[in-house]
Amino acid sequence: MELFALLPDDRDAATLVGRVVDPADGGPSVVVVRGDELADITPAFPTVSDLFEEPDPLAAARAAAGERAWPLCQVLAATLARDPDAVRLVAPVDLQVIKAAGVTFAKSMVERVIEERAAGDPERAEAIRARIDAAVGRAISGVRPGSPEAAEVKRILIAEGLWSQYLEVGIGPDPEIFTKAPVLSAVGVGAEVGVLARSIWNNPEPEVVLVVSSAGRIGGVTLGNDVNLRDFEGRSALLLGEAKDNNASCAIGPFIRLLDDHFTLDHVRRLELALTVTGDDGYVLRERSLVAEMSREFEDLVGHAVGPHHRYPDGFALFTGTLFAPTHDRDTPGMGFTHKRGDVVEISAPALGTLLNTVTTAEDAPDWRFGIRDLMRNLHARGLL
Repeated sequence: MELFALLPDDRDAATLVGRVVDPADGGPSVVVVRGDELADITPAFPTVSDLFEEPDPLAAARAAAGERAWPLCQVLAATLARDPDAVRLVAPVDLQVIKAAGVTFAKSMVERVIEERAAGDPERAEAIRARIDAAVGRAISGVRPGSPEAAEVKRILIAEGLWSQYLEVGIGPDPEIFTKAPVLSAVGVGAEVGVLARSIWNNPEPEVVLVVSSAGRIGGVTLGNDVNLRDFEGRSALLLGEAKDNNASCAIGPFIRLLDDHFTLDHVRRLELALTVTGDDGYVLRERSLVAEMSREFEDLVGHAVGPHHRYPDGFALFTGTLFAPTHDRDTPGMGFTHKRGDVVEISAPALGTLLNTVTTAEDAPDWRFGIRDLMRNLHARGLL
């Protein structure tokens, strides 16, 4: 793809924050896109978390002096080539806890019920899908969580023997908020993403990711792929950790776009995410989802994640859920979609750019070995702490 397709269409108006790894440094640097360069602001903000703890991260990012800079095109090219000897982008979050909200779209909510009812068996999914549609049809898509209408849908589904824990968090008063991945484990644009080798039913999950301070303030937005194993989660919701948290199973990037007068949460609510999966076998899947179809507000999700009941001293990144529920058959009729090794996944939005990754197994993806101790030691050795 063209390198600048990784960036927002209006990149000149956007304030974009990210991280790069320079092999000479042995660790990450915080950068801001300035024209055709990536300016290093690590001396002012050793971590992205430090920047988002500022009272005004936007003003702080714009004012921070760039001690050095790298050519943007050069870094983008090295990133897509996965050149270990060149400066390249990595995931744009660091010390933030990586959280996720589940079942925030009606369509994906129904698919989670199907996974559960099918016990992870894709061959049973189509019949269950038809039964749910016959019971509530389109009525479920416009239901506001916690409303009297939601209670009526719940009553009907219980009567039909179709009630599910996924419907409880989808249309009940409390959303599902879980920890997606450990701190520093996310991969960035251009990297490989991993699914367990023994999974036979899995998919990408294109999502908007909010970057939130310890005070619960949403300061920026980026793209994410909440890679999911449908067969594992379908067997039991208690396998959520194994379905969601594996080596390279969380991708975030390319950059965090900071909120400003030209890019507000209202703009984010109007985003359209495009998903393209291109396989080595010639298979191509194209899907689009509208953020406006979310059944919960961003502020509501953040409020359930952080507050007097739970603190995140270094802030958090929150995946906000996906509309994408792949029902298109890839091979055998009735089996739906599942990944194959070598799939190229592109998640894009004009205001956020493109998150591009290639699918491999979690076992074969590069090991995650650079943790919090390594980051602190590296920053200290570079005189940044």
